[in-house]
Parts: sequence; C-alpha cells; structure tokens
Amino acid sequence: MKIVMAIIKPFKLDEVRDALTRLGVQGLTVTEVKGYGRQKGHTEIYRGAEYAVSFLPKIKLEVACASDQVDKVIEAISAAAKTGQIGDGKIFVLGLDHALRIRTGETDAAAL
Repeated sequence: MKIVMAIIKPFKLDEVRDALTRLGVQGLTVTEVKGYGRQKGHTEIYRGAEYAVSFLPKIKLEVACASDQVDKVIEAISAAAKTGQIGDGKIFVLGLDHALRIRTGETDAAAL
C-alpha cells in the first residue's frame, strides 16, 4: 500500500478529482495549503502598492491506494493537473505500513 501525495494548483482540483473517480479511487483527502517552489512567489499590486506574495495557495491531495494502482494514480493526477506553466506542483509517493477502517475493523488493503 502507498500514499500518493500531490501538491497542485487550486483550480485544477475538480479535474483531478474527476480523473481519480474514473480510475475507481474511493477516497481522497484535500487540504488547502500555502507554499512555494521554484517560482519563489510573485509580486502583486493592491490599492496602488506593490507587495511580495511569498507563499502561494495550493491544494494538497492524499490518496491511499494499493501498490499496483500507484502508477495509474500518478498518471491520472499529473495529466489532469498539468498546465505547462511553472507551479504545476509535485507528486510524492510514501509507503503505507498499516491501515484500519474504524467503523468495521477492516485492515490494510480491505480498509482502503
């Protein structure tokens, strides 16, 4: 089992969710986060004053899936989230040692 974590642009969330739903992904956790990568933020003008925005709004997605689904999940997220512009995001894959569904007591792959 793996956790696929993706940091994407906020306006791409619906497209990514639809792509994962088509794959049969049952669960998804979404968190609104702020951060920066190579773009290092940007400057904006507000009421005539210019100021630097160091941390940009992003969406963090977490999907727990079986190890054999990881490549399909990564492909779906990257295809749906890609704009070709700087700041499209990143995808990380982490190992998942154990999972438990609280309601039923199911564990590991059955809990996903």
